[in-house]
Amino acid sequence: MNLRRSLPALVPLVLTASFFAVGTAESGTPKQSPVNVTAGSIRFDPHAPKLDVSYGSSALELKYIRKDADAADGCTTRHHEETEEAEVAPGAGHVTVAGVRYDLVQFHFHTPSEHSFGGRHTPLEMHLVHRSAEGKLLVVGVPLVVGSRSVVDDVLATLAPECGAPVEVSAVDLNRLLPAYNHLTLHYTGSLTTAPFTEGVEWYLAGEQHVTAATVARFKGLFTGGNARAVQPLNGRTLVEVPRI
Repeated sequence: MNLRRSLPALVPLVLTASFFAVGTAESGTPKQSPVNVTAGSIRFDPHAPKLDVSYGSSALELKYIRKDADAADGCTTRHHEETEEAEVAPGAGHVTVAGVRYDLVQFHFHTPSEHSFGGRHTPLEMHLVHRSAEGKLLVVGVPLVVGSRSVVDDVLATLAPECGAPVEVSAVDLNRLLPAYNHLTLHYTGSLTTAPFTEGVEWYLAGEQHVTAATVARFKGLFTGGNARAVQPLNGRTLVEVPRI
């Protein structure tokens, strides 16, 4: 499947105004994330190394990531960089690209999606964060759209409070976090989407995964103002189609 032709299938046809990204473009450096994916920004490179995914099962600890711990009202307000983050058991999953192994450390969520597709955002986006032995980061971004129930619904069934105990989640098959039928990704080099916006992050954008409307409403009900950074300029970068194996 060619992602140039399938690009419209990555996003809902109709999005409400509340799904536009929030936050500011804090950095003016040239390779920032997230970005807006357009058909013209995608290219095919037959020599691009594949994304080899090797996931197992893991119990999870879902915790609230705070950015306003010093604020007097921090437990009742939402900083735009806060999120719900699921910690993965060490060694439970990794990806390999061009012989370099990146271990899955955690995954977290944004509303609306940080990356946009043809200028449109999905209700949620999941970021699976991997780190190599040398400390290099690789993130797999998965746009989440309303549909049938998936393992993501199990992860977000009970959200961790900002000032309270983490939520223990029973073991899940990490492979089921990724879309089952679309094994193409879009690769580009970007940055962290929260301070300090460090560049050199390898991004792989996957196809859509489904979550229920109830899960979207639950997450958006916690982050009513959104927790997504605005899209950043591509500055001449392109996104390369890369198979996921």
